[in-house]
Amino acid sequence: MLPFVVSGGILIALSFFWGINSFNPEDASYNQIAQFLFVTGKLSFAMMLPMLAGFIGHSIADRPGLVVGFMGGILANPSVLSDFGAVGLFEKSIPSGFLGALVAGFLAGGIIYVLRLAFAWLPKSLEGLKPIFLFPVFGVLIMSFLMLFVVNGPMGAVMQGLQDFLNGMSTGSALVLGFLVGAMMSIDMGGPINKAAYVTGTALVTQSAGAGSNVMAAVMVGGMVPPLAIALAATLNKNLWPEEERNSALVNYVMGAAFITEGAIPFAAANPLKVIPPLAVSAGVAGALSMLFGIVSKVPHGGVFAMLAGGVTNPLLYLAIWVGASFLGAFLLSLTLRNQNKK
Repeated sequence: MLPFVVSGGILIALSFFWGINSFNPEDASYNQIAQFLFVTGKLSFAMMLPMLAGFIGHSIADRPGLVVGFMGGILANPSVLSDFGAVGLFEKSIPSGFLGALVAGFLAGGIIYVLRLAFAWLPKSLEGLKPIFLFPVFGVLIMSFLMLFVVNGPMGAVMQGLQDFLNGMSTGSALVLGFLVGAMMSIDMGGPINKAAYVTGTALVTQSAGAGSNVMAAVMVGGMVPPLAIALAATLNKNLWPEEERNSALVNYVMGAAFITEGAIPFAAANPLKVIPPLAVSAGVAGALSMLFGIVSKVPHGGVFAMLAGGVTNPLLYLAIWVGASFLGAFLLSLTLRNQNKK
């Protein structure tokens, strides 16, 4: 999925050149080139979760697992469900994001395993029917049912609960809230936990009537830390990942600057227990420091581009917090991954 993340992230970042909202035809800064770049980048991003789930399924169940996993990733994708699943039976369907796609990949392997057992009685003359007809049809049917009515529901409930919790804390402890929303941005990077923090920050920006939100600033810097931490770790410690992965990590310098947290997903997915905790801690520290110094973001996106456009108060301090927390994340990654490639 990495090429989709890279291409999508870079194209979205380039669209901000004309303004943070220049892709929106209803905004005064609208530019057709910016819209083209933004939409193309979003379409590339939309392929990220299907690729993740599809190739996890492929690694477990070979080619039959690919299509089943791919469909699971599609059904975990927020943009797909919002376009096609918002009416009738699927009116209350909630996307599960990155974590749902991980679950879907393993489910795909299990589904194909069960189907192989279920159709083992078929004669050899019909063996060719299984991978072309039986496994895809029944596999996609089972995967769709599980994702829409088993996996997505609990994930969506978690997301709503987290959002309500954060809204209740918005007048409480600034440091604790800043750490929480910053860490949440880097736990599932595009999934329910990430979205709960981001939607809360965006809602507070909207309610502020132009005054901005300190929670949104903490959310944004928390989401900017994981990609930069990955890029710094790959640059400073060449033993953490193989050369191909290390080279692909360098594009995260741009993604971090553009507040595109998804650039860290391939590295988190490869080794979640060793990668996600360091990223969550460092992103949480960034969010807490942002709240401590009372930094306010007047826009819900943009990263460094928002700083340059005056969308963030005290931009130099905000930049220092982002870079400092990212170095912390890179250091923690070097500790958790130090023995990863010693075989």
